[in-house]
Amino acid sequence: MTTQWEAQDKVFLITGGASGLGAEYTKLFLEQGAKNIAVLDIAEDVGKTLVASLNEKYPGKAAFFKCDVSKEENIKTAFQQVLDAYKNIDVIINNAGIMNDSPNVWRTSCDVNWQGVVSFTLKGLDHMRKDKGGAGGTIINISSIAAIFRIPYIPIYCGSKIAVLHFSQCLAMSPVMDNTGVRILTICFGSTNTPLMQNVLERAIDPKASEIVLADTENSKFQKVESAVSALLTMFKEGELGSIWYSIKDKPVRDITLVVKRAFDEFENMWFSEP
Repeated sequence: MTTQWEAQDKVFLITGGASGLGAEYTKLFLEQGAKNIAVLDIAEDVGKTLVASLNEKYPGKAAFFKCDVSKEENIKTAFQQVLDAYKNIDVIINNAGIMNDSPNVWRTSCDVNWQGVVSFTLKGLDHMRKDKGGAGGTIINISSIAAIFRIPYIPIYCGSKIAVLHFSQCLAMSPVMDNTGVRILTICFGSTNTPLMQNVLERAIDPKASEIVLADTENSKFQKVESAVSALLTMFKEGELGSIWYSIKDKPVRDITLVVKRAFDEFENMWFSEP
């Protein structure tokens, strides 16, 4: 029988938590009984407004911490501020993300989508791991179908998201995670009706690709925010260490760990079979 993990009395840290799916995760886990939620975001006014609204219903449960996840010093400061406030962090959701391959933004996108995820994951693991005196915990890394689909007009975004998936998968393997009591989970979302999907044409790597982008996005079905939130909750409750999940087109979330593992096993077998 699958273990059911619960949010009750847990302290959450959510990056990119002020709006979009991050804000919905904050609401979700407060409803699920979280002890406290640290909302991290660069958008200070939006974040503080969200937290003020949530604290009307859940007094003192949520707090905002300004953090630009593309900057390591911001990450260090915010992480310590959360620990100072709550003494512990049980769950980290690395949700902050940018889909922008344009010439002036792509480096920042990589820092947010990839480097920020690595930094929070490693800090969280070091804090949580039972073999170093921690209490265990869960780290959820948000990837994308862009990690497993080839999308020519956002190759940098695709690269950052497959980096997240592969980093999470490798980190979760033995012996690195043995005796830590920490779960690393990854979820790949399809196109979801959030601000991330607005003005996609302006954020492609090449303006000449705009007609292709438009055709693709018009023919795609964006899943509802509610479907993505439900998918993440199912994964949080049921996901095993190292598992990878897939949520697209409002369909039930799927555990695709074995599918991904088989693909990588095939490549490894090819390498080992070479004389």
